Amino acid sequence: MPIIQSVERALKIMDLFDERERELSITEISKRMNLHKSTVHSLLKTLQEQRYISQNEENGKYRLGLKLFERGNMVLSNFDLRKVARKHLERLSATTNLTVHLVILDGQEGVYIDKVEGSGVTVLYSRIGRRVPVHTSAVGKSLISTKTDAELGQFLKNYQYTRQTPKSISSKEELLAEINHVRMAGYSVDNEENEPGIVCFAVPIKDYSGKVIAGISMSMPATKVTDEIREHYVGILKDCSNSISQDLGYEYQKI
Repeated sequence: MPIIQSVERALKIMDLFDERERELSITEISKRMNLHKSTVHSLLKTLQEQRYISQNEENGKYRLGLKLFERGNMVLSNFDLRKVARKHLERLSATTNLTVHLVILDGQEGVYIDKVEGSGVTVLYSRIGRRVPVHTSAVGKSLISTKTDAELGQFLKNYQYTRQTPKSISSKEELLAEINHVRMAGYSVDNEENEPGIVCFAVPIKDYSGKVIAGISMSMPATKVTDEIREHYVGILKDCSNSISQDLGYEYQKI
């Protein structure tokens, strides 16, 4: 199927904006896209007309428009998983006073699709819609740990082990060793690997067919983590995951 070049270019322009690059000039966009300014200007004006891009009147730079926010909210509002999980996340956060997240796998990254902020800890990194590396996040490790060895090998082809903190996993060998541990333990840990001072625990969520479709995590200050604390909160987290999975139609086998 042929690729429509103008559409591809417009989408790539929107992909240039992120947490660090909230606004870009036409010159900056032109250089990064390797396109003439006149071409970029036409694409930007089209996107601006449809409200996918807006322009800062003070400095002339461009930024993402409100139309993306509207469309994003429409996607989330129609997402049954988020609807089903929300009450359980709120209950878990209220019970523990900790911040909890709901994450799905998209490509080689996790994506936060919901978050309930707890009073016990503020997690700066996470935000609904933001992506997170699977090798540095508890929930990412939890999601990929359910893959077969063959699937995992394929998934990690050309994977980039960027270090978020000095404690981040930095090689395939380290990650595979960690995944083996996650499979045995039944939960995963982010030990200050994504954000200094923050430890996270995570477990997967299953749908009616038993397929892992998401993961939930909870975050707490690293200074408060002990073996007893870990065991207690992982147990609560697993109970929450089981409840969400059951609401999605999954039936656990009673032994």
